Formats: sequence, structure tokens, C-alpha cells
Amino acid sequence: MAATMVETPPPQLITNIEWGMMDKSKFYPLYTLSSFTVRCALYPLTLIKTQIQVQRKKEAYKGVSDAITKIYASEGVSGLYRGFWLSSFQIISGVFYISTYEGVRHELGRYEISPRLKSFIGGGCASIVGQTVIVPFDVLSQHLMVLGLAKGTGVKNAKINPLGLDLTLRLSKAALARQVAVRVYRLHGPLGYYRGYAASLAAYVPNSALWWALYTAYQDELFKISPSWVSHLLIQCVAGTLGGFTTTILTNPLDIVRARLQVEGVGTMKDVFKELWREEGLIGLYAKGLSARLVQSACFSFSIILGYESIKRVSLSDEYRTRVRW
Repeated sequence: MAATMVETPPPQLITNIEWGMMDKSKFYPLYTLSSFTVRCALYPLTLIKTQIQVQRKKEAYKGVSDAITKIYASEGVSGLYRGFWLSSFQIISGVFYISTYEGVRHELGRYEISPRLKSFIGGGCASIVGQTVIVPFDVLSQHLMVLGLAKGTGVKNAKINPLGLDLTLRLSKAALARQVAVRVYRLHGPLGYYRGYAASLAAYVPNSALWWALYTAYQDELFKISPSWVSHLLIQCVAGTLGGFTTTILTNPLDIVRARLQVEGVGTMKDVFKELWREEGLIGLYAKGLSARLVQSACFSFSIILGYESIKRVSLSDEYRTRVRW
């Protein structure tokens, strides 16, 4: 009697690499390096976005290209990196952020929860932890960013220089950063370093939660409609970019309020909303700095996902490597 040959089906491909599938000793160093590289490359867009959000109407810049031209003409390349080294401490918060995101998703995996909801909750929790770590550095770096707006364009609006620093002094970047830190403490005390913390949570927690949920949703839909030969990594990068675009459009007013609160250090979220409404109207409230933020978001989302998903693949344990496609 002839034996019946049964063909073993190929293992199902993994599209979402989970926390437990990776070697953390590889993941953390590579993620830190990738995060620093992306932030270094895209920092000028962050600086321009912040300066445009803080300016009144179009007193200094008409748009992104105008801002780049004027900053470069006034200060050179260094002007586009004003406050970078303080801002680079976000790498520390980034490690806490991604650990919280993956850890929460891992814990929620014990329950019957959809991947999109897991990503939404994980993204929100990660942002709370990340903002708690980074807000003091964010406050100082944004002061340094907008000081360039006052110095480089000659705008005399006192709200751009609320610390009353003497911009005629030729100080090194380290000395200027130290002056900003001391002046914030003298004017507002220790809590001054957490100016705009509530606004940061209001802006970034929904942003982070929505971005991760939309990234997962777009990724799932793109996997369904894409031909089998299309790179999984490319699909994920496109999904991240689409998620970034959608989230940016939905949350832009909150980001403007956060930036102004952290720089000017006066009033409440409600007061800033009223002031923005009076100055800019409904269209201005949604559109102010939006083009800069969309460009930043598209570049940042694509780059972060490219680095993040590549590093997850490199960090995979050997038993899962054959089930993951690039």
C-alpha cells in the first residue's frame, strides 16, 4: 500500500514583528543610532515649523522656502540647527517611548484586542512617558529656536524673546543655552521647565495614539491590496507616511498651542486658543505652520518607519527570520 505524501504548507509570513521576537541587545543600540540620525537630518524642518508657529501672522516668514532662505542667509547652516544639542536629548525619551509602546502592546496581547486598538493604547501610553522625560529639554530648545527668529529677522515682538535675553552679545551656543536655563528658573522656578506640559500631553498623546493606530490600519489595508511581490518594508513606510499626514492635519491646532505656551510661558491653553482665533481666524488656526509640519511629518514618518522596521528585522531571533519578508 503506497504511502500518502502530505505536503507541509509553508509557514505563514509575519507582518507585525512583536516585542518577544527580538534580541533586545541588538535592538536598543541600533534604534538609538537610527533615531539620532533621523533627528539630525530632519531637525531644520522642526526648527522652521516652530518659528512659523510662534510668529504673528507672517511677520518674519511667508512659508517654508522663505524661512530656509532667510535663516541660511542670516546665520548659515548653524542657524538651521539652533538648539539641536538640547533637542537631541529626545533620543533618551525615545528609548523610553518605544519601550513603553512595545511593552504595552505586548501586555495587551494577552487579551482579545484588535491590533489597531493595541497600537492606539500603546502609542498614547508611550507619549505620556516620553513627554514626561523630554518636556524640560523641549522647553529650552524651543526658546533657542525662536531666539533665532528674533535675531535673524529683526522682528521686535517681545513674545518671541520672553526671557528678555540680550541678543547683541556674542555668546557660544553652550553659554546661550545655559543663560536660557538660568533665566527660565529665575522667572518661573523649577516648574518653568514643565511649562506647557499639559499642552504637550494634549498635543502629543492623541497624535501618538492616532499615528500608531493609523499606521497599523493603513498597513493592514495596503497588505490586502498590494501584489505579493511588493516589498513589505516599502508598504510599511508608505503606511507610516499616510498615518503621519492624517494625524498632522487633525492635530495641528494643538501643536501650535503647545509651541506658544512653551515659548511664551503665559496664559492657559484656552487663552492661547482665543488669541490664535483672534489673530488668525479659523483657517489660520488650522493652516499656520501646516505646510512645514506636513513636510516634516512625511519625512519623519517615512524615515522613522524605515529605520524602526529595518532594525526590528535585523534584531529578530533566528527562529523567526524565515517568516519575515523585507
